[in-house]
Amino acid sequence: MFGYMGKILKVDLSKSNISEEVPPEDARKMFLGGSGLATKYLFDEVPKGADPLGPENALIFMTGPLTGTESPSAGRYCVVSKSPLTGFWGEANSGGNWGVHLKGSGFDGIVFKGISPEPVYLVIDEGNAKLRDAKNIWGKGVAETNRLIKEELGEEFQVACIGIAGENLVRYACVINDLHRAPGRCGMGTVMGSKRLKAIAVRGAKPIEVANKEVFTKVSKTNYDLVNESMLKITLETFGTSMATDLVNVRGGFPTRNWQTGVFPDIEKISGITFGTSELLVDRKHCYACPISCGRVSVVKTGPYACKGEGPEYETIGAFGGMCAVESLEAITLAHNLCDDYGLDVISAGSSVAFAMECYEKGVLTKSQTDGLELEFGNPDVIIQLVHKIAKREGIGDLLAEGTKRMAEKLGKGTERFAMHVKGLEMPAYDPRAAKMCGLGFATANRGGDHITAYVEGPTFMDIPFLCVEDSKIEDPLVENPAEAKVLKDLEDALTVFDAMGTCKFMGMALATEDWVDMIANCVGWKFDVSDFRKLGERIYNLARAFSVREGLTRADDSLPKRLLEDPLPEGAAQGHKVEKLGQMLDAYYGFRGWDKKTGKPTPEKLKELGLDYVIGKI
Repeated sequence: MFGYMGKILKVDLSKSNISEEVPPEDARKMFLGGSGLATKYLFDEVPKGADPLGPENALIFMTGPLTGTESPSAGRYCVVSKSPLTGFWGEANSGGNWGVHLKGSGFDGIVFKGISPEPVYLVIDEGNAKLRDAKNIWGKGVAETNRLIKEELGEEFQVACIGIAGENLVRYACVINDLHRAPGRCGMGTVMGSKRLKAIAVRGAKPIEVANKEVFTKVSKTNYDLVNESMLKITLETFGTSMATDLVNVRGGFPTRNWQTGVFPDIEKISGITFGTSELLVDRKHCYACPISCGRVSVVKTGPYACKGEGPEYETIGAFGGMCAVESLEAITLAHNLCDDYGLDVISAGSSVAFAMECYEKGVLTKSQTDGLELEFGNPDVIIQLVHKIAKREGIGDLLAEGTKRMAEKLGKGTERFAMHVKGLEMPAYDPRAAKMCGLGFATANRGGDHITAYVEGPTFMDIPFLCVEDSKIEDPLVENPAEAKVLKDLEDALTVFDAMGTCKFMGMALATEDWVDMIANCVGWKFDVSDFRKLGERIYNLARAFSVREGLTRADDSLPKRLLEDPLPEGAAQGHKVEKLGQMLDAYYGFRGWDKKTGKPTPEKLKELGLDYVIGKI
């Protein structure tokens, strides 16, 4: 079984029962691995209407066939479950080294179901799996959990775990591996906490056999060299993901003061260039087999925000900086590292704080409701205090821990207008009023307000094409052109394949589809060409959509906050712009997808075309 270890571990936490199964060959050929195979398990094994935090929901960790191989940036794994934020398909993806060690321990993935009566953690040691008592690490942060597990098992074990945010069922809690790498979105850590599963510790170095070793090694080296020579490497290695701050701000699309404007007046105080040339940055870090070191190792040496860890990345600067109007890089860095240790999605956490700040500004939240805190935009101390409160569900933090959708439902008074989420998932720091295709991308993304389902910010805000798509050019980011909805659809399909094969989506900017097809075919040993690549992504995307449709998703959920549809940007390069033709863009997008334009459902004809006949009648 080339490219795979050939086994999936299945863990029933309610019964403390562990078993193994071999995924059928047809499932591997149809869904490859990673989020593809995980979505297949989710659709098949989680019943309609299951409570995301109940025993019937599955929590699935899955690697891809390229994970752990010589392929560039092939260290990724995914976590898939029914999301406690949206109630629909949820997926999160992470790099670092943990996924490689999971695969090296002898398993391609793990499927958890049930709820443990007591806190436990799973140990996989050279192919042997066992549940252990986790009472001594329950209530600990990520760093302390790692330390205690490694003291017990050995330094060579790699740990993925939740912090106290997951234990306290913060809706947007995440899993953390390698201390600072996060499969961050959709509340996967919340599901893990609901199952009283604290951590997964893995050890193993089993070799991954590939079908055509000599050719695979040659192709991988060629592709590695191509990435090494690319502008992508030069830019990301120098400035990290935060290099985008200036690019997005100059186009008027850097969400500021909870999306009230798209221009951050003093962007130089928090920009990627400033961070990259400051004494805060002490080193750069890369994930397994990655030619690019886009990770930042940072230290705030003195003062109230003193910390040592990683980040901040672009999205942290966007959420805690721009959206909260905070100008202190030191405070943003501490917020980032607190989120890592608590196990919090920085996008949803920062967005929830920004939303609360606007509610306070408008008098919807008063000082008596906020534990005496003055939730004023621009206050760096407040963002730190609120991160602590959110993770502990303490005082006002209990409300913020629910995310902006539920906050607005509880507060009322028109706050839903500026609760900046799609399907319940808070949006990343790209204002679609300044790049219209981003709006369609947020609206249609299977997991909700999400930037990396299609990564359309690349060809819009940053003028960076994706070589893995034949045509990823957007002629004018400020024009809503229905014909260009095909670009979005093609990007969604192509980048879905990256999550299935176990590689970083940044590589899609530097390498063409043909390069990836060569690696996959020579890895797994079966026929795999460009048309197979395209069809694979489309098949997985449609199955994820079908899961959400089964759980109640309709066309009405493919929408945007009213602020983006009704309030023009007040200043900057995109001044006067709003998203005006979302309905027309959706019609065009559904047409390219082969979905019913009234309901947003994949049609029976489309499902049959993709080999998903068994889904018909279940949605």
